[in-house]
Amino acid sequence: KNAILAPDFTLADLNGEKVSLSDLKGKVILLNFWGTWCGPCKREIPDFVSLSKKHKKNGLEIIGVTLSSGSPKKIQDFSEKWNINYTLLTDINGNETQSVTARYGQATSQPITGIPTTFIIDRDGYIRQRYVGPRSEEVFYRDLEPYL
Repeated sequence: KNAILAPDFTLADLNGEKVSLSDLKGKVILLNFWGTWCGPCKREIPDFVSLSKKHKKNGLEIIGVTLSSGSPKKIQDFSEKWNINYTLLTDINGNETQSVTARYGQATSQPITGIPTTFIIDRDGYIRQRYVGPRSEEVFYRDLEPYL
């Protein structure tokens, strides 16, 4: 079936720097919609940390779009506590993460109603896989490996 081009977006990292998906062209991206308050999302964090450690050098970028989780400072504190070693993005002015979530739902013709929802985006910017609910490092790696 036809691969869908991942919608471009711009969000803020925890230092307030703007990050666009298009800046990461040429990388394999694991795009994770998540929140600090979401139990199943927390279960995946150690797996993401491990994937990032092992495969960043091969071009893997993990990007967490952080939903309804408070201020960048609050997210930063959470990130330090969980030793997160990948990029977390949040709103620029207030609700950009919601519109990115909606856009990915539209692009894939399946609204994102629960988190975690995670996408694999290949080096050319196409969505290759969508997961609803948490997965293990093994599952993510098996599906990422062909693109790395």
